[in-house]
Amino acid sequence: MSKPEFFATPGYGETQLKNMRYSQAVRIGDRVETSGQGGWDDEFNFPEGLAEEIVQAFENVERTLQTAGATWADVVHVNTYHVLRDGDTFDDHNKVIVEQFRQRMGERAPIWTESGVTALGHPKMRFEIRVTAVTAVS
Repeated sequence: MSKPEFFATPGYGETQLKNMRYSQAVRIGDRVETSGQGGWDDEFNFPEGLAEEIVQAFENVERTLQTAGATWADVVHVNTYHVLRDGDTFDDHNKVIVEQFRQRMGERAPIWTESGVTALGHPKMRFEIRVTAVTAVS
């Protein structure tokens, strides 16, 4: 069995490793798991708009996957977490998420679980995403 190899995404991931003692991804053999990625920049600033926050979270997943040697083409499972406030609905979130799935994965359709939550790890967060990728084809 392969030993776990942990990764800190350059920028925000290095900050989180130093300050919060967690990694952004772990690779065990051909399997890559990411921690939850929010729509922050490297200084933990968040966009004003929900759509921009979701798109940035997808960008952060991409950066984290690349750091661990994977891509969106390898993703087999997605979990999303949603704070619904100010009249937001899952539909508001899903419209952007599905657009990102299509842009980043084409026809690939991983399994997906989405959950509504009351809060996430930062008070400005409304959306978080984590993925599992498998890099080897059986």
